[in-house]
Amino acid sequence: MARDVSGPWISQTDREVGFRWMTAAGERTTLVQVLTERGSEADRLLPTHLEALDDVLIGAAERFGDVLGGGRSPADHAEELALIELSVTLDRTCVEYAGALAATSFPADLRAGQIVGTASLMSILARSCVGRSGPVPLAGQLDDPSMGVIAGFGEMVVVDSVQPWRGGRWVVRTEAGKRFPAMLSMLLFDSSGVNKEAALDEHRAALVGVVAAAQSADADPDVAAGAIDWLLYDWLLAHRDGPDSGAIEIKSGRLADATMIVSATAASATLRRPDSPKSDSR
Repeated sequence: MARDVSGPWISQTDREVGFRWMTAAGERTTLVQVLTERGSEADRLLPTHLEALDDVLIGAAERFGDVLGGGRSPADHAEELALIELSVTLDRTCVEYAGALAATSFPADLRAGQIVGTASLMSILARSCVGRSGPVPLAGQLDDPSMGVIAGFGEMVVVDSVQPWRGGRWVVRTEAGKRFPAMLSMLLFDSSGVNKEAALDEHRAALVGVVAAAQSADADPDVAAGAIDWLLYDWLLAHRDGPDSGAIEIKSGRLADATMIVSATAASATLRRPDSPKSDSR
C-alpha cells in the first residue's frame, strides 16, 4: 500500500509475515487506535484492513500451501517458526478487525466473514502443523470407527452442560450405543437422512454458546479456546469453496454467519494470547 504521510498507513515488508498499521510519524499503531483519531473513516479503513489481510493469505497459501494442506511436514525448525509467526500474525490481525467493528458498531459483512474465516482456518492448520493445537472436545472418549459404512444417527454431544465452555462435537451414535467421531461436512455431504438446515442451526447454536460461555469466570482459557477452535474448524471445513481450497464461502448470504465467524475467531485468539486476563488468572 502506498504511504500517505498525512495519515495512518499500512507497512508490509519482506522481513515479517503480515502487516502493521503505522501512524503518520512512522510509529506502530493498531486499527482500533487509528479509528479513534479525528476524521478517521471507518468505511474506508475497515475494507483496507481486510484487503491487506487477504494479501497476507494469498502469500501464505503460496508459501505454505503444501504444508497446511497436509502434503508434507515442516521442512525444518525455521519453517516451524515461520508457521508459528503466521498463526500469531493472523490471530493479531483478526482480533484487531473484530475490535474495530466493536469500536465503530459496524456489522461484519459477508466479505469480512469469508476473509477472517479463511485466516482462522489457516491459523488453526498452522498451529496443528507445529503441534500447538488446543484440546479437542471428547478427545479419547469416542470409539474408533471401523472401515465401511456406519449405521447410526448424528448428534451434537456437549462435554459438560454445567461447564458449557468445554464445548462439544458431532458424533455418530449407533443402535449398539457406540459413539464414533463425526464432522459437519460428513453430515452435510456424505450422509443420508440428515436434516441439513437443522444440523447447521445446531452447529451455529453450539459455537455461539461456547463463545459466550468462554467469558465466564470459571472457564479454563486453554480448554475454552480448544472448544471454540474445534467447532469453528468444523464449520469452516464444511464451508470451503472447494474440497482442495482453504477459501471460505458464506453461501447462505447470512450476515449472522459472518458475525459468528469474526467473533469466534477473535474469542479464541484472545483466550490463547499470553497477555490475556484469563491466561494470567490461571
